[in-house]
Amino acid sequence: MSSLTYDLTMAGLSVGAAAALTGIGLIVTYRATGVLNFAHGAIAMVCAYVLRGLVVDRGWPLWPAAALTLLVVAPGTGVVLERFVFRPLSVRGGDPARALVASIGVFVLLVGGAALLWGRGARDDAPVLVPAEPWGQLAVVVVLAAGVGAVIRRTRFGRELRAVVDDRRLAVLTGVDADRVAAAGWAFGSFTAGLTGVLLAPYVRLDPYGLPLLVMEVVAVAVAARMRGPAVAVVVALGIGVAQSQLTRLHPSGWGEPLLQAVGANLFVVALLVAALALPGVGTRDALPRPAAARVPAHPGAWIVAGVLFLLPLGLAGRDLHTAVQVPALGVVLLSLVVVTGRGGQISLGQAAYAGLGALFTALLAAGRFPGLPRLPELAALAVAVVLVAPLGVLTGWPAIGRRGLALALATFAVGVGVSRFVFDQPYATSGLSLGRPAGFDGDRAYYVLELVLLACALLAARTLRRGRTGRALAAMRDHESGARAAGVRVPSLKLLAFVSGAALAALGGGMLGMGLRAFDPAAYDPVRSLLWFAAVVVLGADSTLGALLAAALLVGLDAGTRGGVAAAVIGVLAVLSGRFPDGPREALRTARDRLRPRPAPTPLATRLRARLRPPEPSPEPPRGPAGATATGTGSRAWTPERTAPDARTGKPGAEAAGHPGTTVLAARGLRVRYGGFTALDGVDLDVRAGRVIAVVGPNGAGKSTLFHCLAGTLRPARGSVSLGGRDITRLPAHARARLGIARTFQRLAVFPTLTVAENVRVGAERGRLRDPGAVERTLRLFGLDGPVRARPAAGLPTGTLRRVEVARALAAAPRVLLLDEPAAGLDTAEVTALARILRALAADGTALLVVEHDLDLVAGLADVVHVMAAGRIVASGPPGSVLETLGGTAGP
Repeated sequence: MSSLTYDLTMAGLSVGAAAALTGIGLIVTYRATGVLNFAHGAIAMVCAYVLRGLVVDRGWPLWPAAALTLLVVAPGTGVVLERFVFRPLSVRGGDPARALVASIGVFVLLVGGAALLWGRGARDDAPVLVPAEPWGQLAVVVVLAAGVGAVIRRTRFGRELRAVVDDRRLAVLTGVDADRVAAAGWAFGSFTAGLTGVLLAPYVRLDPYGLPLLVMEVVAVAVAARMRGPAVAVVVALGIGVAQSQLTRLHPSGWGEPLLQAVGANLFVVALLVAALALPGVGTRDALPRPAAARVPAHPGAWIVAGVLFLLPLGLAGRDLHTAVQVPALGVVLLSLVVVTGRGGQISLGQAAYAGLGALFTALLAAGRFPGLPRLPELAALAVAVVLVAPLGVLTGWPAIGRRGLALALATFAVGVGVSRFVFDQPYATSGLSLGRPAGFDGDRAYYVLELVLLACALLAARTLRRGRTGRALAAMRDHESGARAAGVRVPSLKLLAFVSGAALAALGGGMLGMGLRAFDPAAYDPVRSLLWFAAVVVLGADSTLGALLAAALLVGLDAGTRGGVAAAVIGVLAVLSGRFPDGPREALRTARDRLRPRPAPTPLATRLRARLRPPEPSPEPPRGPAGATATGTGSRAWTPERTAPDARTGKPGAEAAGHPGTTVLAARGLRVRYGGFTALDGVDLDVRAGRVIAVVGPNGAGKSTLFHCLAGTLRPARGSVSLGGRDITRLPAHARARLGIARTFQRLAVFPTLTVAENVRVGAERGRLRDPGAVERTLRLFGLDGPVRARPAAGLPTGTLRRVEVARALAAAPRVLLLDEPAAGLDTAEVTALARILRALAADGTALLVVEHDLDLVAGLADVVHVMAAGRIVASGPPGSVLETLGGTAGP
């Protein structure tokens, strides 16, 4: 027994050593560049293939071939990726969203390229670089971990590395060569990836899909180390490796045997699930590019062309028609990503799991093997499978409530890997399964017609989620999540809706795909497919249903009749290019086409016809003040004090807004907030009264924004309470407070760029305290937004106009309390005067206002009471005249 324990421990240490190498490489790359390198496993696979090609195919001696692979090819790959893929992203500000898409694109590109070069079959003749006994591998791991830790903590390069990750531009200004630091990090990370690949290849199958996924499964060790400590990653990796090896000695009987065997063989996957779902996230910033411009609807002609192309396969026969059967099914699966990612703004790297579950449940129901349910006809089985899989979308939707960025990416990826390993790869779930087609649709042509009908239903469902109140709420959540919460959007429920709807569509498409192939093939739904589908949808238009259909046609058509890998290579190239071109490859091609297209001079006849047919343009208004451009050029009438004064609150959406003047509406007592060792708020008491304008001023860092967040519900204080009308709301989230009558604006603009001006205001009105059908029109008129500008998307409008849109959205909710964070920012003198008159009118109608503002002239003319904050406390209070005269200029920014 002791001999067996020793042998298993040695085997576990060997596996753990390879996992530790992966963890070290991921941590170094992340510390040097801020990028979680999803392509780490693909680089490992490529290096393993290169070494095998040199030794087995070309007959090179092992050690020279290994030296070339590990010291030239592997780090050279990292340097090339840093220079041509990730450096342009860093120079533009280090957008984590585009870096994530580019990283997945590199993964897909390398996997597809390897399939093209070396085929998709597994190889079992990879050369052995280090024997199976773990001592040599452990020595390499310990030396690397100790060296990396020492370099990061004790050397100048380590300090430069941390500075580059924290703020690349600031580091450059202080003299740090950020490009050199990032290149070194990528070179070392790729070296460890190559070393991992050549160590693992002899003991696992070497193929373009299996090895990259196996390496990425052990990302849990880096997550457990919070992407910081190589030593922690080594300890976790070795511990999991030994535990996984020891579990193989257990052989229980009964129903638990297959489950325990699956856990024993996939303990790193279990660790990945725990690390991604339970441990604090490794990234908090958004993981998807937030749209900066409104989506341009597809031309009706494009839909006509797409319809014709999807009908063409009805004229095909044989192999061509059988291949075309996969396109509508895959189109439905990709539509699920349009709902989750394009419309909901949530990343999902596990969508293939839901598609596979849809196919699996359909097969089980049709075969009568689903527990507790009778055997069903294929079409009924598909419908029931969709109903059963849809609630499972909570598996990825629930983590999305509290996570975003890389944390959400890892959580969804972990769910996809877990379903693949513990369901699809287990014989007890999939052995002996076949999947037929519905009665009457057995032939390819008849079944293709059925698929077109189901695809039309899926398109209708996706369109429903784009329209109306739900569509506006989803777009608001995608464009600016904090702004959506402040407008009263129930963001947690909406995220669950997006993932549940996406799971249902994916299950429908997966079941259709399985019936089209007449079998349940687990390989068709492996996690690599999820990454490929995600990349395809993002680069071809995440919010475009037409783009999803195009992606489906490309993915199926490019790989038809080839060795496979063409589609992955093409999508990978497009994803990599999406990092270099901020607006995407399509926009870059369109811009290049417009520049190269010759523009012939118009003929006199064409000029006369154009002049007659074009409607007369309104004469431009003269600019008003130094920032007059903010009020003009929007297509609306000028916004002036004379125009707004008579309209103030005439329609009374909040005439009974806050009660009798002087009544305390919003109260804070003893608020205390600490960030680490810094005290942001230290026992703050504040009363916001009906019909009064309360102003808070003070220097930067005084605690004004923290106080604002506590009152609005975006931050919960460590101590103290917040009450609204005598009701304790300390534990209520922001969207719940908005529905009770607390509206707010943000210091940095919080508008929804893909929605029109009127839709922005409608989002606030639909979730306000009162339901007033006329609130939107009245508010638009009040802020001078009722002209042509109302129909324009918010993207691209001047700052002053956007500020008015944000304040109008807050006011349309008929709030009892209006919290304004620097509302005059971006407004010119005339607009500030108009805003002040509106705010005074609101106070006269009974609304309670709290204003944080650096413009002391505005504060002096507007506020009834001024509070001065410093070091997290209110140090002075009183009428603006006496308080501001006492402070002089010290209360400014």
